[in-house]
Amino acid sequence: GQFYLITCNQGLWSLTKSLLAVAFLASFGSSMLYGYNLAVVNSPAEYIKAFYNQTMVARNGTGLDDKTLTLFYSVTVSVFAIGGMVGSLMVGILVTRFGRKGTLVRITCLVFIGGAFMGFSRSFGSPEMIIVGRFITGVHSGISLSVVPMYLGEIAPKNLRGFLGLVPSIFICVGVFIAQILGLHELLGKEEHWPLFLSLVVIPTMFQLMLLPWFPESPRYLLIEKRNVHATITALKWYRSKVNIQAEIEEMQEEQRSMSSVQTVSVIGLLKDRSVRWQVITIVVVNIGMQLSGIDAIWFYTNAIFENAGIPVPQIQYTTVGTGAIEVIAGCVGCFTIERLGRRPLMIGGFTFMGICCAGITLSLMFQSHYISVACVVGIIAGFCIGPAGVPFLITAELFKQSHRPAAYTVAGCLNWLSNFTIGFVFPFLQVRTTGAYCYLVFFGVCTAVAAYVFFIVPETKNKTFVEISQMFAARNGMLEEESSELGVFNSLKLAKMNGYGAVDLEYDVIENKK
Repeated sequence: GQFYLITCNQGLWSLTKSLLAVAFLASFGSSMLYGYNLAVVNSPAEYIKAFYNQTMVARNGTGLDDKTLTLFYSVTVSVFAIGGMVGSLMVGILVTRFGRKGTLVRITCLVFIGGAFMGFSRSFGSPEMIIVGRFITGVHSGISLSVVPMYLGEIAPKNLRGFLGLVPSIFICVGVFIAQILGLHELLGKEEHWPLFLSLVVIPTMFQLMLLPWFPESPRYLLIEKRNVHATITALKWYRSKVNIQAEIEEMQEEQRSMSSVQTVSVIGLLKDRSVRWQVITIVVVNIGMQLSGIDAIWFYTNAIFENAGIPVPQIQYTTVGTGAIEVIAGCVGCFTIERLGRRPLMIGGFTFMGICCAGITLSLMFQSHYISVACVVGIIAGFCIGPAGVPFLITAELFKQSHRPAAYTVAGCLNWLSNFTIGFVFPFLQVRTTGAYCYLVFFGVCTAVAAYVFFIVPETKNKTFVEISQMFAARNGMLEEESSELGVFNSLKLAKMNGYGAVDLEYDVIENKK
């Protein structure tokens, strides 16, 4: 009996079909759309601009000048990030009220509304519908980009949190790759197809809406926040078909007992709580660093770099698809090695390699070696997708207990989208002010600083429970005593020992503060 429990705890039976199915389904219908929407406007850019111009001619009798047309298109692209920032601010409220899975199911309506606006924009002759549709799909991505890793992080056993936590980042890369393939001129990269191209986001969401409601809610949410032990046991049976769930429920209860309240902490409360001060600093650094690493500027200017390298213009679209394939491969490498290597090596190695490649781009531009700059672009994309693309979302779940996790994701998501929006506006000016070549040294500095921070400050969280991770930060936060000794009065659910999946006896235990 002891040998069976040991082998189970080591993860030989941890990855069930249910866990794998819900990870793929949640990522396919949510995370993949984020990647798709990032890349979908690149291929039909000229067709969308032509539609804008034609519409204004029909309305006013005159077209738009180049500056105004560029402004209209810039708003179309950037409004997605604005929607994402709005969505990220809603995460805490939604996951507390509807749960993790419940939130993902309910927000599917946003995709159908946004997809309809974009798909019928040409029929109604309304450029405004494209902008509104992009904003609505941005709100959906802003919510799902935080909720999906939160959901998967809570349903996963501790030895598989890294693997399942990086599945969404793979699907983000897949979304970019699919948009690049469909955007080829031979497929949907034609003038008559761009409304369909923009509105295809509804198809993955339709599958998610049909199947995801049949899966259980997060067991941690059910036990710690809803206090529904029977639903928790049912959910764990679904996800842990061959594992003794008693130990996992006791670990959840330990986390519950270490909290001063089962009530969700607000963002203000999170920022004021000195017991999580360094955890908050960590998610601020890694989430801002993820966007300010230069990856968005690289994605935005990939075509220009390839053109400068002498690649024929008709071949650039196929070269770009090749970079998308590299993203997917790099994402898979990170996903399948994180449980062996850990979070720190992927983060430190990814940011360090990106920094080296950013310095390489500067040198290649100075010495007019364009093929080296192409190799550095590919290196930056690969380094990003191996670790920095997904690990920040994963460790946001791991560094905080149940009561603080929604607020942490709200802060991380808001900073992520704000940084994304900022780099899109600042980079062109930075490129002009620094004559192009030296602007990548700014990204080199950011990548190096984040890698150093992770090396000196962030501990390894692999195979650690949420309580153990919090205790690892206790000394740095100045919380040398057990947190429970400083907490007030709270109710804790006690679960009697079970024989297999036998009967459950509940009792409430009131723990008073000793003064």
